[in-house]
Amino acid sequence: MSREARMKPEKARPAQLISSSAADSTRVGIIVLAAGASTRMGESKQLLRYEGETLLRRAVNAALASRCRPVIVVLGASLGALRDEVAGTGASIAVNEAWAEGMSSSIRCGVAALEAATEGRAEALVLMLCDQPFVTGQVVNRLLETYDARRPLPLLVASEYQSRDEKTRGVPALFSRPLFSELLALQGSAGAKQVIAQHSTEAAVIAVPEAAFDVDTPHDYRVLQAR
Repeated sequence: MSREARMKPEKARPAQLISSSAADSTRVGIIVLAAGASTRMGESKQLLRYEGETLLRRAVNAALASRCRPVIVVLGASLGALRDEVAGTGASIAVNEAWAEGMSSSIRCGVAALEAATEGRAEALVLMLCDQPFVTGQVVNRLLETYDARRPLPLLVASEYQSRDEKTRGVPALFSRPLFSELLALQGSAGAKQVIAQHSTEAAVIAVPEAAFDVDTPHDYRVLQAR
């Protein structure tokens, strides 16, 4: 059964996991951000189907296929419809009741839930989105392999890919513990790219062409279906 955390809208306090089991003790956790309202799509893109599964379930399965544990899935808008897509997978649900604030609230919610689940013992975390259908568990593991191979360990490992005719650095990305406080300090629409940009000289970067395609609009979904 999924464990579930809630974040109250007034402040980003540590989320409480509703579970009788002991917290996991793991090295690198992963957070799937899936709380948005999909306003550009006009419907919940988390429930759009590709290759026989919803985008949300596809992202959760990718996270579960990686070496990261625990897997935290942040939900918010359309919670009732999305909860069943995560139930029974082995992932934990963190409910972001402040989802309308923007991406930052979901990141704060996810980090707080991970800290609660691991009792503050996670060495690093990976952030990934539910609308990048070609990001797999193998992609996530490449982030971990890069992190483990560098000495000293990098502050973060970012994905680099082509976006609108220029290279960009973004998620999925791995953030080491010293950056948790910066993720928890994000506000409004700010996302992980802000933290990545602030530490560009300290980051390890890997090419992840799989992250270049995301599903934001009906046109994007038609393109995906045609592949």
